[in-house]
Amino acid sequence: MSKSLTSTTSVSAFLQKHKSISSVVKQQQRLLFAIDATASRQPTWDLACNLTGALFSGADALPGLTLKLCFYRGFSEFRQSDWLADPKVLSRKMATVRCEAGQTQIERTLEFGLQEHKQSPIKGVVFIGDAIEEPPHRLMNLAGQCAMVKLPLFIFQEGHDGAVQDIFTQMARLSKGAYARFDLTAPDRLRDLLNAVATYARGGYTALKQQNSTAAQLLLNQLPD
Repeated sequence: MSKSLTSTTSVSAFLQKHKSISSVVKQQQRLLFAIDATASRQPTWDLACNLTGALFSGADALPGLTLKLCFYRGFSEFRQSDWLADPKVLSRKMATVRCEAGQTQIERTLEFGLQEHKQSPIKGVVFIGDAIEEPPHRLMNLAGQCAMVKLPLFIFQEGHDGAVQDIFTQMARLSKGAYARFDLTAPDRLRDLLNAVATYARGGYTALKQQNSTAAQLLLNQLPD
């Protein structure tokens, strides 16, 4: 076989392999999982660690869904994980994190989500928190930007702060996402909400409608069909 023919065959094999890898990547549905990890959040963080491992209700329930964790804490600390297909791996990584006192960085979180979405589409951003310390109008602006690029925000609030609820609700609406409140005394609610978002990320509005759960219905009432 001539050198040129061998080279052509190698190039063809490389291109075919690249095409196969690209096909797999395109089939994956990505979901960004963001949590406030400031000092007051430790109980919620521990709960989220436990729930994330069961996010899919079994790894085979929602194949093709990948997760990335990002969190903020302390003095302007902002971290992220790799994109992971196994929520159990993600929960193990989360278990090594300890919450630290600091201010909220929701604006930075949304900017990060938009940047990731620009690189490769994300089905949604899940955010769990209980406080807001940034100018609300800047968060609203970013939520509107999320809507323009079809990046819905799923905002889950712990606690009963009415002012925070108003802003979170508006952010979710502006992004064409959904808002819900949960309580640490009812962990099943957060689990069901996370599972509903995972279902939506994997199969869209139709799949969520077929889930037939209270959490799914709560999201359906807010999401555009």
